[in-house]
Amino acid sequence: MTSPTRSGRARTALYGTALAAVVALAGPALPAAAHSAGAPVTAIDPAFARAAAAHDVPRDLLVAVGYGETRLDHHDGLPSQDNGYGVMHLVSNPVRHSLERAARLTGATVTALKEDPAANIRGGAAVLRALADEAGLAPADRRRVDAWYPVVARYGAPHSDTAARSYADAVYDVLNRGARARTAGGEEIGVAPRPVAPERGRYAGIVPEGLQASTDYPPALWVPASSGNYSAGRTSAVTKVVVHVTQGSYAGSISWFQNPSSQVSAHYVIRSSDGQVTQTVRERDTAWHARSANASSVGVEHEGYVSNPAWFTDAMYRSSAALTRHLTSKYGIPRDRAHVVGHSEVPGNDHTDPGPNWNWAYYMSLVRGETGTGKSFPTWGTDVNIRQQATTASTRVATLPGPTTVRVTCQVRGQSVTHDGRTNDAWAYLPDHGGYMSNLFVDVPEAWLPGVPTC
Repeated sequence: MTSPTRSGRARTALYGTALAAVVALAGPALPAAAHSAGAPVTAIDPAFARAAAAHDVPRDLLVAVGYGETRLDHHDGLPSQDNGYGVMHLVSNPVRHSLERAARLTGATVTALKEDPAANIRGGAAVLRALADEAGLAPADRRRVDAWYPVVARYGAPHSDTAARSYADAVYDVLNRGARARTAGGEEIGVAPRPVAPERGRYAGIVPEGLQASTDYPPALWVPASSGNYSAGRTSAVTKVVVHVTQGSYAGSISWFQNPSSQVSAHYVIRSSDGQVTQTVRERDTAWHARSANASSVGVEHEGYVSNPAWFTDAMYRSSAALTRHLTSKYGIPRDRAHVVGHSEVPGNDHTDPGPNWNWAYYMSLVRGETGTGKSFPTWGTDVNIRQQATTASTRVATLPGPTTVRVTCQVRGQSVTHDGRTNDAWAYLPDHGGYMSNLFVDVPEAWLPGVPTC
């Protein structure tokens, strides 16, 4: 997310604790965000049904809006980048007050709307209904999902028509494809796929983003940030790429950069579902995204939340890596972790993105174009687990049934693993399996593999 400028060997397999919650929405199962231990779990599906009935909003539309905003994750009541809360992303910032409006409409306190998922869903439904009334949506029209398009657009990005169309198009794409979710509480929430013919109203005249191409990076779309959210020109050569996570939705982040009160921006934003890229600040100008690194870097935002790896899709990784590969070639930037960095690694920043769920080894292998490269090593042991990160507590992504040969592209220091009197904190990244294996199970004498670079 951006920040303002101002201011002897084992004979058994390596096991660990897998993440229990998964989210699977119109795609492969992926881990859901972690929730606070002991926190009460709200039944989300009944909350959607009750809120939809109470405010005469189509239930599937309500779910699709929540998915588009947060993947139906309440994020423990923590705010997004533009100060939005909960499953329905109720916002309180200088130009958007859907949180306060939800409080007035439902009688719930602002605190309850932030902290209670059911109240938050009820608040989102109330705001949608109020917007529908303002748009003159008759009772018969409220039963037709296609008629809600302008209402959804205003809900998601009321101050940017371009971002509003992008937001509403994404919601209707969810309705068209269908969705199936498993929440942290174990519920399944489904939206059956349906044909959609959205009635865009005045948004039909908004030029789709796909026709506004970037001149800096041709695959990107161009939606400029407010001129008050970046500095014209640069005072330093570009020497690095900074990786961010938006802590919000794709369209919402683009809209936030267009809001002059935000005082933040990034050069590029990348969508989770398909890797679509939008440029919001020209590379020749200084985006306000990483404080001390602003003048010397290009900032790349990735749609999602740090705590939820479900946002980090293969499409996003590949699209982002293609952009970073282009930037490193254009500016002569070394393709290594000293020059392609996370927001949290920039001096003078207090942010945590992209966080522990971002797969740096995979990402950098794509940036370097390492398909088919790497060194081969023999392994030993049976049922050796490959982990998403260099720790036994991270998600198991694959298992080696017995001794074999693996391809290693890089290695990292991670959790120390001790077995049979041996300890090693080095982990090898196996691109063919998409994860890490403790070097204890590589059948060579060295603890740190010879000739293999650091990830």
